[in-house]
Amino acid sequence: MMTEENKLQIINSGKTYFRQIIIPSHLKNLQALKLRDFKVNPFLVNYLAAFLCGDTSPESLAKALVYPRILGTSINTSFGQNIQVFISNLAQVAGGASGIDGIDIEFEDAIDGRKKYCQCKAGPQTINKDDVATILGHFKHLNNKARLDHMNVQIDDMIVGVLYGEGAELSGNYKTINAHYPVYCGAEFWERITGDKKFYHRLAKAFGEVVEEDGIDGSLLIQKKIKEIAKEIVDNRGLR
Repeated sequence: MMTEENKLQIINSGKTYFRQIIIPSHLKNLQALKLRDFKVNPFLVNYLAAFLCGDTSPESLAKALVYPRILGTSINTSFGQNIQVFISNLAQVAGGASGIDGIDIEFEDAIDGRKKYCQCKAGPQTINKDDVATILGHFKHLNNKARLDHMNVQIDDMIVGVLYGEGAELSGNYKTINAHYPVYCGAEFWERITGDKKFYHRLAKAFGEVVEEDGIDGSLLIQKKIKEIAKEIVDNRGLR
């Protein structure tokens, strides 16, 4: 079972990932936002502004635009695009990066004690149909290699590890893979790496602590941007 020191290494590498990659990208995206960056549906944005704030003032319209972008779309995109950095750091702690094509990490499973060959993915909805064929192809290649090289690899030793989410949230594409090879999602995946049922939630909480530790007041930055967008709305005489 993984030591507490190893768990802290994963947590600290995750915090470093947020400090060096996610937070700077998130702040840059926020600061760069202009009214022209939004594909505005004037019917929906007026409705959403009224629903959110009770009126359709320029500032309320700006909130209806900025909040979903900076608290949803922007950060999710950044996290997914840069996840390989975190996976590489995880590999160094969990057992090492794999030299096998298509395999991200190799580690000893804390549940069954067997060596796992794992391809990591960000979340339960983050692969498409083409990814399914690619992943299955990589596992087929590993299976053939194991047979030729007399490696002790069983079908259940080739897995997909989804870093966050719940098993019930897995897309149909993941379910197609799961019909051939195990797909472990969220808490279940992290328990297999660390042997700790609570580690997933501990790691998620640690990412939020980075903001507090670094003294970042996102609310002030967002309010400043909302006022800028509201001014653009006034200058453009509303939203067409």
